[in-house]
Amino acid sequence: MVMKVYSPEFKADAVALYLSDPSHTFEGIGKDLGISRETLRNWVRAERARHDGGGATSTSTKDIPVSEATRQDLEAEIAALRAELKTVRKENQKLATERDILRKATKFFRTRDDLVTNRFQFIEDHHRAWGVKRLCQVLEVARSSFYKWRAGREARAARERADASLAERIRAVHTEWDGTYGRPRITAELRDEGELVNHKRVGRVMRKYGIAGLRLRKRQVTTVPEPSATPVPDLLGRDFTASAPNMKYVGDITYLPVGDGEFLYLATVIDCFSRRLVGWSIADHMRTELVADALRAAAATRGSLAGAVFHSDHGAQYTSRQFADICAELGVRRSMGAVGTSADNALAESFNAALKRETLRGARRYDGARACRMAVFRWATRYNTRRRHSANGQQAPIAYEQQSATLTLAA
Repeated sequence: MVMKVYSPEFKADAVALYLSDPSHTFEGIGKDLGISRETLRNWVRAERARHDGGGATSTSTKDIPVSEATRQDLEAEIAALRAELKTVRKENQKLATERDILRKATKFFRTRDDLVTNRFQFIEDHHRAWGVKRLCQVLEVARSSFYKWRAGREARAARERADASLAERIRAVHTEWDGTYGRPRITAELRDEGELVNHKRVGRVMRKYGIAGLRLRKRQVTTVPEPSATPVPDLLGRDFTASAPNMKYVGDITYLPVGDGEFLYLATVIDCFSRRLVGWSIADHMRTELVADALRAAAATRGSLAGAVFHSDHGAQYTSRQFADICAELGVRRSMGAVGTSADNALAESFNAALKRETLRGARRYDGARACRMAVFRWATRYNTRRRHSANGQQAPIAYEQQSATLTLAA
């Protein structure tokens, strides 16, 4: 078994990440970073020893005599705590039951239009297990409303059949016009055919059955190209798949807000085969060195990028002569999509969106540059080693590559 060698920067970042929050554990941070908890513990001990000499203090306690009055007070307090514990346990049992109910109910609450109906259906399907009263309390519906809903089964069934019949006629009109007609024109067509229907019902049925007209959004230019840059062809053509690792990569630069008008910038290199983040660089500038460092990091990870394709947008950093020279040095073929078309680099755009969504968690900015770097370091490491990816059959990128290598050897 080959022993892993970690750089001093990785060790320092791992220790800083553990010490940044008192709630962190060696087990949790170790899993996130792909290292054993004992390895992380040793790094932390070494860091603490370096700062304070590793001194330890020892304390001792002695038995303290307690008066009778104090003893009675303690016994009364213990009795009160036991009673409180009993109440808390009962409340916890109630909350556990409610949690189980809500977990099972989650799949019924996916669409806004059917929220109330799905609650009633859930109560109908599970009232023998938990009872109508408890289910109505947890789901916050009136029992009288549930019983009224239950009495209207036949009417609902008839309405479902009518909606299904109308959906077929809507789909016929939609297909006839190559999927371009929306609610207003479909309603007009149906009325011309003698169907007495209003646009609200047509819209509801279209939403229910997933029928939508064609909508074209106005393009927004987000990348300004270098006017003097040599044209680079699009070698991917929006095909973000690869038959093996180290064949096709995509990359981009994204903004990371860390204060009022202040940003860090992240450059990425992502393998199209496994979606693995092979190289990345973060800095407080957007010079060509930012993307160059990310590409060199990817070369260090793979050992060589010779013959691989690297796809990006037309940002000035990627079209610069300096970056072209680095690609030539590493044997990388450059590829670029159209200007202002984010779909031509959709894989990188999707990665950036996931990173910000899962690290910011709804916040407008990070709590400073250091917190930003720690969050990105942890997320990027966990993304490669633990985070499941739908494109990999719900496997982490590195695990997917390892499985692919095993299958290739077996074949």
